[in-house]
Amino acid sequence: MSLISSWLRIRFWKRVAAGFVLGAFAGWLLGPAAATWFGPLGDLYVTLIKMIAVPLIFFAVLHSVSSLHGVKDVAALGGRTFAWFAATATLAVLVGLLVAHVTQPGLGVEGLTTPAGWKPKVVPEPVKVLLDIVPANPFRALSEGKILQVIFFAGLLGLALVKIGEKSARLRTLVTEANDGMIQVTRFVLEVTPLGTFGLIAALVGAYGFEKLLPLATFVGALYLACALQIMVVYGGLLLTHGLNPLKFFRAAFPAMQVAFTSSSSFAAMPIALRSVVSNMGVKEEYAAFAVPLGASIKMDGCGAIYPAISAVFIAQYFHLDLQPAQYMVILLASVLGSFGTAGVPGTATVMVTLVLSSAGLPLEGIGYLVAIDRILDMMRTMTNVTGQMVVPVLVARERGILDLEVYNRASSELVVEGERG
Repeated sequence: MSLISSWLRIRFWKRVAAGFVLGAFAGWLLGPAAATWFGPLGDLYVTLIKMIAVPLIFFAVLHSVSSLHGVKDVAALGGRTFAWFAATATLAVLVGLLVAHVTQPGLGVEGLTTPAGWKPKVVPEPVKVLLDIVPANPFRALSEGKILQVIFFAGLLGLALVKIGEKSARLRTLVTEANDGMIQVTRFVLEVTPLGTFGLIAALVGAYGFEKLLPLATFVGALYLACALQIMVVYGGLLLTHGLNPLKFFRAAFPAMQVAFTSSSSFAAMPIALRSVVSNMGVKEEYAAFAVPLGASIKMDGCGAIYPAISAVFIAQYFHLDLQPAQYMVILLASVLGSFGTAGVPGTATVMVTLVLSSAGLPLEGIGYLVAIDRILDMMRTMTNVTGQMVVPVLVARERGILDLEVYNRASSELVVEGERG
């Protein structure tokens, strides 16, 4: 028992970092066998996260909407949130195009082969995606984990509780208690993160090694560089323009960024991101509970903006095609608008590349070359997604005067798992 207590006293981010390093070493040492031995640890962790994601979102959104009287200018908050989603996505596309233009990832690459059985993704019609936000059966949406449908139904039910006023007081109290209960369950699950990180990284390193990365090393480097610039320069610069210290943001966001990188899942990182935004950054909970889950569904700067932009340039260079100014504009518009239109669609990154290449008139066959290294790419893409999903609520809260600067300025990376604001 003392050993467990000693382990838990170590800072959360250090435990996760230790899991990452030890997992990489185990994967390198055991090779493909690491996936057999340690992969189940990662699978168990991802399953636990999936277990809590839907009820956490449901009660968080229901609680926040049913408490709308505590938030001023609700319409303005929603409008500014979407505006910043679009603005940061636009900047992400421009960063991706700039890095691709400088690094030229498709030049000198020859003889790539498409993985066996790969087929291009079918891009759903925009109207179908829009209609699918409304659940025909809310309970089915909950059981199947359709996040946008869960958000829609929870929001609608929350508005109903507000509308009927004091008659819903006991139910609203119950919702608050259920929300608190899910937060505590989330803390329990997050303690497994170091072990899950160990299993995921060990299996990844063991399965990939370095031979699969060498032919596309420039592409991988370009994506990682573009994502790093988006996180450090774009997000950091926006925080500075709002009078906020970026280092404090990154310290508070670091646990969620770690989980996003190792799990390659915005929804896996969403519980930590939500608690970080509220407890570590000082964003009002009623707003954060709406903005963060929504961002996890439609805010994809890594997958939906940077990755399609660099992929389009890579494929054009690989097939020796010259991109015209009009095509660059199409890439920009398709990436920004498409990321909203493909919200909730499985395999968002691949769907987005399919959409952008189709819009720009580029060969879809080139996507298959990137599938073999998608897991390596997805780690950095997802970390960028999740960082953007935390930046926007902070920016909007700062603009609307609902950011607790005292909490933000003390910037802890531990409150997310050890407790809430006092």
